[in-house]
Amino acid sequence: MCEPFDIALFLRGVLTGSKVTQKRHLRQARLMQAAILQRWQRDNPWTWQLKHVRWFITQHLKDHSEASRYYYRLTASLIWKRKRKKVSAAALGRRAIPSLRPPAPDQP
Repeated sequence: MCEPFDIALFLRGVLTGSKVTQKRHLRQARLMQAAILQRWQRDNPWTWQLKHVRWFITQHLKDHSEASRYYYRLTASLIWKRKRKKVSAAALGRRAIPSLRPPAPDQP
């Protein structure tokens, strides 16, 4: 029996920022990994294609807020950075190129 793929080890080289930010990226990467495994039986990010990550962000997270999808896109960009592939934000399910800031909360 083979062991599950260690996403933390996979992302170790590209994780930067505070410990809280690193934990968030790891938690989100594990959720992405579980959803893609359940849908396509691919547990290894080396085997993921753009369509898998695009599906996760556009379909799996369709009921989540725009801010949540933004942070998942950041995690997806780290995964793609680790894979050494250039992917635009539009390819990850966003119509326009996002700013580097998270979306502002709605004001009453």
